[in-house]
Amino acid sequence: MPAVVAPSSPVGAPDRPADAPLPASPAGEALNRVSTTLPIMLRLTCGLAGAVAALAVRTPPVEPVPLAVAVLVLTGWSVWFARSGTRSGLTPGLIGVDVALTVVTCLFIPRLVAAEVLPGEVSWVAILASTSVIVAQLALRPHWAVPAGLLVAAAYALGAHRAGDDVEAVAHATTLVVQTASGTALAVVLRGSSRRADAAFAERQRVLREALIARTARETERRQNRDLHDTVLSTLTMVGLGAVRSDSPLLRARAAADLRTLAAARSGTDTDAAATNRSDAADRGETTDQSETTDRGDAAHPPVDRWLREVAGRFPELPTVVDLAPAATAPAAVAAAVAESTAAALANVLRHAPGAAVRLRLSGSAGAVVVEVVDDGPGFDPARVPAHRYGLRESIRGRMASVGGRAVVDSTPGRGTRIRLEWPHAH
Repeated sequence: MPAVVAPSSPVGAPDRPADAPLPASPAGEALNRVSTTLPIMLRLTCGLAGAVAALAVRTPPVEPVPLAVAVLVLTGWSVWFARSGTRSGLTPGLIGVDVALTVVTCLFIPRLVAAEVLPGEVSWVAILASTSVIVAQLALRPHWAVPAGLLVAAAYALGAHRAGDDVEAVAHATTLVVQTASGTALAVVLRGSSRRADAAFAERQRVLREALIARTARETERRQNRDLHDTVLSTLTMVGLGAVRSDSPLLRARAAADLRTLAAARSGTDTDAAATNRSDAADRGETTDQSETTDRGDAAHPPVDRWLREVAGRFPELPTVVDLAPAATAPAAVAAAVAESTAAALANVLRHAPGAAVRLRLSGSAGAVVVEVVDDGPGFDPARVPAHRYGLRESIRGRMASVGGRAVVDSTPGRGTRIRLEWPHAH
C-alpha cells in the first residue's frame, strides 16, 4: 500500500534555510507535510480527549475492566502513533494497526459505552471511529483508504446494533460513509492539484534554465565579439587609417597581444585583462611593480587608477593628460570592465581623431566610480552612428552594462567627444 512520504524534518522543525536548494516537487512536499502532520495531531488530540470522555461515564452496561484496558491501549497507541508517524511517516502498517484497533473497539461498544451517551453520534467511540476514517483518507491512496473507511463504518454499525440502538447504528455508519467519500474526494483533488503545480514548477524551471543557457551563450558571444573588435579589428583599422606606423614597436606589441586574445578565445577561456596588459608591458620592455600586479589581479576591490594607468600606457601615440583619483576602488570585474571600456574609448580616439589631445579623468565618491575620456577631436553625431557599428554599442556601452554600470557619450561635430563611464556601487 502506498503511503504518504514522511516529512523531511520532525513536526515543529524550523523552516528551510534561505540558501537551501528548492525541492524538486515543492507542492508535493508541502502536501505530504500537511497530510502527515494533520493526521498525527488529530489522532493524538482525539485519543487523549477520548480517554477522558470514556472514563467520565461508567454507568452500566459499561464494564470497568474492559474499559480500563481499552483506554490504556488506545491512549498508548495515540502517543506511539504520533511518535512513529513523526519519525518515519504514516506508513501503511501504521494506518492498518490504527484501523484494526478502531474496529475492535467498535465491536465492543456494548461493554464500553453507556446507553445514555450512545445516541446522537457523540460517544467517545463515535469520535474514535470518525478520527480513524479521516486519518486513513488523508494518509492512504483511495484503493486502500475507501475499504478502510467502509470497514470502520460496518464495525460501528454492528457494535451499535449489538448495544440495542439501531438508529445510532444507521446514523453514524452513514456519517462514516460520507466522511470516507468526502475525505477521499478531497485527497484526490489535493494530490491532483499538487501534481499539476509541480508540473508547472518543473516547466518553469526548465524554461528558466534554457533562458539562462541562452543568455549565457549570448553573453559569451558578445564578450568574444568585443574581444575581437577591440583587438584584431581595432589594430587593422588603425593601420589602415595610418594611425599606427607599420614599423612601430607598438604595432608589434599590439599584434602579439591580439594573437594571445584570439588563442584564449579559441580555447574557450576568458581573456584576463591583467595578464594581457602585463604581456604588453613586457613586449615594450617595461616592468610592472609586484604590488601593482597583486592589486590588479588578486584583490577583491583593486584600485581602479592602477588599471587605468596600464590602459593609458597602451596608447603612447595619444597626448593624454591623466588625472586619476587613487582612492577609487571597485570589484575586480567592474574594474576590468571600466578599464577595457576606457581602452575602447582611447582606441576610438586613435582611430578617428589621431593627434587629438586627450584627458583621462577618474573620480570616486561614496556611491560611484566615474571615468571620463575627453578629446578635442572633430567630434561626431552619436545619433547618426550606424546600428551595425560595434565600438560604442558593445565595447563601451555593452561592457559597462554587463557589470551594472552605464556609458554616456556626449559629442558634437566640431566640438570633440566626452565619454563618461559610471558604476554606481563603489566601495
